[in-house]
Formats: sequence, C-alpha cells, structure tokens
Amino acid sequence: MAGTDRDLVAALRAEIAAVDPQRACDRRAVMAGLGPVIVTREPAVARLVVRLGGRAPAQDPGRAPAHARHAFLLPDEPLDWAQAADHCRLAWLRGRFLARGSLSLAGGRAHLEFVVPADEAAGLAQRLADVGLPAGWRLRRHHGVVTWKSTESIASFLGRIGASASLLELEARSVARSLRGDLNRVINAESANLQRSVAASGRQLAAIDALEADGRLGRQPRIVRAVAEARRETPEASLSDIAARLDLHRSAVQRALDRVEHLALHDDDGAGLRRGRDGHRPLA
Repeated sequence: MAGTDRDLVAALRAEIAAVDPQRACDRRAVMAGLGPVIVTREPAVARLVVRLGGRAPAQDPGRAPAHARHAFLLPDEPLDWAQAADHCRLAWLRGRFLARGSLSLAGGRAHLEFVVPADEAAGLAQRLADVGLPAGWRLRRHHGVVTWKSTESIASFLGRIGASASLLELEARSVARSLRGDLNRVINAESANLQRSVAASGRQLAAIDALEADGRLGRQPRIVRAVAEARRETPEASLSDIAARLDLHRSAVQRALDRVEHLALHDDDGAGLRRGRDGHRPLA
C-alpha cells in the first residue's frame, strides 16, 4: 500500500480501538473477540486491552513473535452468540477485527480479511452472515481466511463496528478514484476517436487531390464536389460539422467521402458504390 493508504488504515483501526463500550455486556463481548491472548504492535489496540482489564503475561506464553511489542492475556469467556443481542455481536466482531483482521487499500481496491484458526473460519463466516454481512472463507497455509473484496460490504462492516470518521475518508477516496477512472476512460475514448478522425481526414484529402489531378473530381455529382471542397477547406471538421455547413444529412456526407476514397482506389467511376452494392441511391 502507498503511505497515505497505510495512514488511513492505521487511523481507521485506531478509531475502532477508541470505541469505549458503555454496556458491561459489550465490554465482555469485545474482550471475547480480542482474546484470550492478543499480541499487537498497535498502541491503540494495546490501550484498549488495558482499559478492558487485560494484563501482560508473567512470562512469554510462547505465542508471541519476537518482534511484537505488546502481548496480553484476557479472561477466557466466550460469547454465547446464539443468545447475544445485536450490539453484543457487533462488539465481538469489533474485537475480532482488531485481533485478527486486516484491511488493504492497495491499487485503489479494498480487501478486508480475518486470519483465524482453521476450525474457526466457517463459524466466523456464519456469524457475519447472521448480522447481514456474508463473507467468503477458505483455508490458506493451515489457517482460515474470511474475506470481503466488495467495497460496499467492507464499508458497511466498518461503519457498523464504529469507524465513522475514517470511513468517510475511505469512501471519499473511493469516489475520487472512480471519477478519475471514468475521466481517464472518456479521455482515452476521445483520443482514439480523434486519432481515427485525423487518419480518415488525411485519407480523404489525399483522395480528393488524386481525383482532382486526373480530372475525375469535376465529373462527380454536385454533393460529392461540395463535400470534397468543404473537407479541403476544413480538414479538422467532423462529419457532423460538414453536414451542418452544407445543410446535409451526416449520412450523405459519409457517402460522399466514401465515394471519393473508393474512386481514388478504383478506376470504375463509382460503380462499386451504386445502389445494389451499398443499399444507397446514387448521389445527385
């Protein structure tokens, strides 16, 4: 992730960790989601654990990697999910995200996952579905991975567990990226159209010069001569511009220029473009 994306993720996790449950049941639910052992490098998460009554172990429990800054023990009191109220369930999910969840914004795409023990993955996915946030899950290197890749699902989850301010910034960035993508697509399409128009105009001018050089342009119908003259005077004009200038339909301008290009390539006086070959009447 870029530095700004990492900063946003850090701010979002800090905001979630700063949520201070008022209900005693919610506090227990958060602890159940965090524990019973949590190892973290995040000061905001460490402060939350301390507020909830977590304690540093008397000795390394053997689960903490050497680079970890904070290791804590919490009461091992699992949440009775089936009987828990919705606010307790969301509090548990908040703790589980802080303990086992990660968010990536790399490349402008949001990706949130929980990495949990293999035997927990299916149950966690079911719990998320129970609160209206279904997620996929799989096994990866002997761990369970529960994943969202939908920005809408991720935003809904983060909003429900308490990341309101940071979520607004995340959504603003998503909208900005979408707008930039749409703008780039429009610019690319316009650029491609312009390149095609320039190439077509170049071919048409060369064809007009060739027909004028051998005298055939003067033998063409009035509309063809008028369109050829308008193209020569305004090489950059679109077919619609020439049609408006001559008070013609755009299709008539297109047929006239197609005739000019055909004549420059074939010495058949336009027979290949007469009715029966292209479905149009001859130009008058």
